[in-house]
Amino acid sequence: MKLFYKSAACSLAPHIVMAELNMVYELEAVDLKTKTCASGDFRKINPNGSVPALRMESGEILTEGTVIMQYLSDLKPEANMMPKTGTADRYRCLEWLNFIATDLHKNYSPLFFAGMIVKNVEGQAELKSYYVEMLRNKVAVAAERLGNRDFVLGTTFSIADAYLFTVLSWSKYVGVDLSAHTNITAYMTRIGERPSVVRAMKEEGIL
Repeated sequence: MKLFYKSAACSLAPHIVMAELNMVYELEAVDLKTKTCASGDFRKINPNGSVPALRMESGEILTEGTVIMQYLSDLKPEANMMPKTGTADRYRCLEWLNFIATDLHKNYSPLFFAGMIVKNVEGQAELKSYYVEMLRNKVAVAAERLGNRDFVLGTTFSIADAYLFTVLSWSKYVGVDLSAHTNITAYMTRIGERPSVVRAMKEEGIL
């Protein structure tokens, strides 16, 4: 399998999952500005021009990070990175994945692209202020839901943890302060020290 990625982007989440599952995989970096990669025009691989994209063993391309992570976890169900179908934990995991995608991920994105959204400096400052405040509220929700658990589902590391860690790691780049939530900062340290996370981050040149 080959994962098309951009360093430190949301593609880090499935990368962590692959490392956690001890899978054999290749990596190919994508320049999201030019939409190119070593294979050529990345839009021929993913018409959306976004990462991640996974070339499966069949040669088919799978896109959308949360779907890729579910696919990977289903290849090794014994690892229990995605709870079994029909269980309450399965739906809790899906609930977390959707919360991370729609309430956290989407609200970080404008902070990286403020200059493309609004041209004048004052407008950019207002936009950033709005989304930073929005994220403060959403991180507070995440902190409350996490509570004192080691992982979002309790005692087991799941694909939701790979995604939550990835998205919250962007905080330091965009001025979102996590320090008000000691359980979140402890969580980020704990997940960041996990061997699979360290491996993925080193392979992406983050560490």
